Amino acid sequence: MSLNVVHLVGHAGTDPDVKYFESGGVLCKLALAVRRPTRNSDQPDWFNLELWGKTAEVAANYVRKGSLIGVKGSLKIETWSDRTTGAGRSKPVIRVERLDLLGSKRDSDPSAVSSYDHTEF
Repeated sequence: MSLNVVHLVGHAGTDPDVKYFESGGVLCKLALAVRRPTRNSDQPDWFNLELWGKTAEVAANYVRKGSLIGVKGSLKIETWSDRTTGAGRSKPVIRVERLDLLGSKRDSDPSAVSSYDHTEF
C-alpha cells in the first residue's frame, strides 16, 4: 500500500499564472505560503502548486496574491537538466485535486464558489 496525500492551508504568494492550451486544457501555477512558526523564525514554507482543468479556472477567477486557500493534492517531483551546466535539477510540486477558497470573499458573498473538487464530475 502507498499513500501520497498533501493538505495545506496558506496564503497565495502570487497571482495565478494561467495557460490555455489549444486542446482546451487549462493549467494554473501558483505559489503558496504556509506559516510554520518555530522558536527562531516565523518565516513561511513555500510550495509550488499546479492546478488543471476546472480547478485551474476557479483559481484563475477567484484567487489573488494574499488569498487564503486550502488545497488537497499529491506531491510530485519535477526533474530537468540545467540548460547552462547540464546538471540535474528538481523541485517538489503539489498537484492540486481540490481547492477551497477560505478568504473574506466567501464570508461576504455566500453564493461565491467556496470549493471545487475535480473528482466530483
